[in-house]
Amino acid sequence: MTSSQFTNLATNLAARIERWPIAGAFTISRGAKTEAVTVVAEVSRGPHAGRGECVPYPRYGETPEATLAAVQAMQEPLRHGLDRASLQTAMPPGAARNALDCALIDLEAKTAGQRAWELLGHPAPKACTTAYTISLGSPAAMAEATARAAHRPLLKIKLGGDGDGMRIAAVRKAAPNSELIVDANEAWSPQNLAQNLAACADAGVTLVEQPLAAGPLYTVARYGEIIINHHDVAPTQLSGSFGEAVLSSPALVVAVNLIESRLADVNIGGAYKMIGRDLTHHRSPRLRCTRFR
Repeated sequence: MTSSQFTNLATNLAARIERWPIAGAFTISRGAKTEAVTVVAEVSRGPHAGRGECVPYPRYGETPEATLAAVQAMQEPLRHGLDRASLQTAMPPGAARNALDCALIDLEAKTAGQRAWELLGHPAPKACTTAYTISLGSPAAMAEATARAAHRPLLKIKLGGDGDGMRIAAVRKAAPNSELIVDANEAWSPQNLAQNLAACADAGVTLVEQPLAAGPLYTVARYGEIIINHHDVAPTQLSGSFGEAVLSSPALVVAVNLIESRLADVNIGGAYKMIGRDLTHHRSPRLRCTRFR
């Protein structure tokens, strides 16, 4: 049976919540969790099934139960021909749409006998270094956790605001050879920003993620040649000179929540293209494919 013939078959949807225990607790500035909760969507047509998943974020007013219900509500539209393109206007941006978008990409690729990257018009992915995360804690606890992971080439350090300078220094001492990136999860303020950035520079940190709470776009500081912009950057401002300006410094890059805060209006394929273009200037580009928010 050809891929065109599969389009006449019924499309079915199954969705569920999955809970994955975490060894110990994973702590960031917004709190701690002992399990990872995902919502899984599976869309099937004929012999093929596409799978996608998402992580509902309380930070954005999402819950697993509401996300599951939003996915399940698409059963009838899918049976009546809802496809990947029409999904973008049929659902609001968020975790639920992300799961279905990924499932439909997977289904479409399997039906066509292609890999997902071929379907999206991209070259085959290559192996890349991923970051190992150190949870937020006291400087001593973070240093101890870092020492156990010091053999890893790239560490992502969760920070919490006040006292972060001591945390950064302790982590660097425990892992002198690892590349360090940090994520404050909006815990910094304009009052401690310069001090925390200085600590990052002293420790050779190469990227700062989500330093400040979401708000209007404005320039809050200049740190050497680095221009630090606030969160709410429209998708149209992510391309071209903006990406190059933010990523031009060879020492420290300050990320402005481009992925999590304002890619809500971009579908998975579009976000893949956008991030692939704008982050390739950084020597260790990283892309979380399960969440575009």
